[in-house]
Amino acid sequence: MSELAAMFSDGWYLWLRTARSYLRQPVWIVVAITQPVVWLTLYGQLFRRVVEIPGFGAASYIQFLTPGVVGMTALFNSVWAGFDLLEDMNRGVLDRFLSTPVRRGAIILASVGYAAVAIGVQVCLILVLGSLLGARLEGGLPGVLVTLAACLLLSAGFAAFSNGISLLLRRREPMIAAINFLTLPLAFLSVAFMPAGLMPPWMQAVSRFNPLNWTVEVVRYAFSPTIPWAAAAGGLGKLLAFALVLYLFAQWSFGRYRRRS
Repeated sequence: MSELAAMFSDGWYLWLRTARSYLRQPVWIVVAITQPVVWLTLYGQLFRRVVEIPGFGAASYIQFLTPGVVGMTALFNSVWAGFDLLEDMNRGVLDRFLSTPVRRGAIILASVGYAAVAIGVQVCLILVLGSLLGARLEGGLPGVLVTLAACLLLSAGFAAFSNGISLLLRRREPMIAAINFLTLPLAFLSVAFMPAGLMPPWMQAVSRFNPLNWTVEVVRYAFSPTIPWAAAAGGLGKLLAFALVLYLFAQWSFGRYRRRS
């Protein structure tokens, strides 16, 4: 068996371990399902009149908001993925893993993979709920696939980032502070709630470097009757580069952790 195949095999078994631990805590499943429902219903009702602002450019706020909620769900849920690794560190489980033949890359791969699969399920639920509330994914099946691809890449990147900082910080409090400091600005410096044309110029400039913004834009392309494939491919390319860079960061953090242990 090649080294890469062995790493994926080890990652699969570690992925199953993570999945079983969450299935034993159904409260997390309930929260993961209800959170985007609350966002869609509350924000959809609270801001439904903003489409009357001149220059908004959308007739239905639910149609505008659903891609934003899809992107925010991928961000907010994947960015906490590192807490599982942090818990393994605190209980000594990670050090026991390091004394076994398991491939080191598989540990990060399993965490990132679980976050991506969980986000994929949530995105499908959001798309169904959004359609019930009046949002139309006019891109059809290709639009669904583009949406899933964008969200999986975003969640993989932020899950890798979360694992990386958990290996560097090793404590809950600074990790919670770092995540909270990061996530809310990313959400508001994006087109999740408002179109770019209504944002101040400096916010428009910053949003161009925001991976959540790239995701929401790609999902909005997928909601179009005719998907602009060149623009969608460009956004997916940026998200792929983002995910790869942060996966390398997580692996670097893992190497640093092993040297300091």
